[in-house]
Amino acid sequence: MNKLKILYEDNHIIVVFKEANILSQADDTRDKDLLTIVKQYIKEKYNKPGNVYLGLVHRLDRPVSGIMVFAKTSKASKRLGEQIRNRTMKKTYLAVVNGLLTKNKGKFCDYLVKLNNGNTITTTKDKGKESILYYEVLAKDFKNNTTLVKINLETGRHHQIRIQFASRGYYLCGDQRYGKQDKTPIALCAYKLEFRHPVTKEKLCFKIDKPKGKYWDNFDVDIY
Repeated sequence: MNKLKILYEDNHIIVVFKEANILSQADDTRDKDLLTIVKQYIKEKYNKPGNVYLGLVHRLDRPVSGIMVFAKTSKASKRLGEQIRNRTMKKTYLAVVNGLLTKNKGKFCDYLVKLNNGNTITTTKDKGKESILYYEVLAKDFKNNTTLVKINLETGRHHQIRIQFASRGYYLCGDQRYGKQDKTPIALCAYKLEFRHPVTKEKLCFKIDKPKGKYWDNFDVDIY
């Protein structure tokens, strides 16, 4: 991973950019993870002895890039967690999907459940966790048969965006699990994050530019 990209930091929270293919937190692979990287940054910057507290408030899938907020105190972690449960923390994504969406705006509502293998999740009509998202078409690439969409998550289920679009025939470009294995990074980025500061209650909004690379470079639009 390149140098840690910090978007905001104070005594209570730190907002950073997660690069694609970096874990949000450690797993059995023992590969680099953002939680450990940020902890090490805090430890070195402030010369903190012993273990550094850092609350993991939310996650992004390993192949997905985007904005994440971490809590530097237990109080901040609790209050940010409440915003997630109350659905007042707003996460907005950009994605390039295969196919040309017929509606410029829409809502997907499904119930997601894990299959017996413990990994893949699919949509069901009568069981699982309710999963809701709203999308808006920003542009269409007729030559390559792809669509650039902006997505607002009302719920934050595991692989939610990827599954809900794939189940309708619009798999995310570069999605090797639910789409085609073209060995290209998945075209999904958490580009905007809005929430209330856990202490000051100030409304905060963080945004990054549209990613660059295959699929993304075919669209020249204002994402704001």
